[in-house]
Amino acid sequence: MQVARQPQLVDGKLPVFVFPTSLTFCTDDTSSHKQILTLYNPYDFALKFKVLSTAPKKYTLGDTEGTIKPHCCVDIVIRHTDISLRNEGVKDKFRIQVIEHGKKSVIGKKDIISTLLPTRDKSPALEETFQQLPQSVQSSTPQVNASKYGAPNSGPSFLIVLSAIICLAALMLPSQDEKDSRLPVYLHLSLHQKLIAAYVLGLVTMALLRI
Repeated sequence: MQVARQPQLVDGKLPVFVFPTSLTFCTDDTSSHKQILTLYNPYDFALKFKVLSTAPKKYTLGDTEGTIKPHCCVDIVIRHTDISLRNEGVKDKFRIQVIEHGKKSVIGKKDIISTLLPTRDKSPALEETFQQLPQSVQSSTPQVNASKYGAPNSGPSFLIVLSAIICLAALMLPSQDEKDSRLPVYLHLSLHQKLIAAYVLGLVTMALLRI
């Protein structure tokens, strides 16, 4: 019978993987009033999580606690419900605690800083700075309208979607210490490789949400 390998604890605590590591809400940007935290579990055992806050009356959460299966992730939707001048510049904190499923003691925690800003710094819109390129010598090649390239309605690129699929597949592959897997040895990933895949998946998830 295979015994699950326990990850090495840092200072007696389990590392908690959350993306992003901070939240920024903007008064003048209603799309920023809802944020998503992605919590990862790269370990070989299930984790229970619980979300605490220094200002619980200012936020609503889709899930304040739940369970994350091994090598999976969950999205926690956070809405700022008290957008006002008196809260601008105030920094609140969310604390995510994790507990090994079936146990009671907290084995890891992570603090996320939340800030409400009056406005979001905006650089000039990219489409306004583009200029028409000279016509190619090969007149048969169709021209690309630079002003429309990268428009918000263009949807996610194939590369972003492919990256997300690859990261999900990597997280679902067995770990190196799983001896009873039917997959070849070269498809068994190390914990470090799975952590990298989880981090990249978080970046890709944020990119898809902002498209």
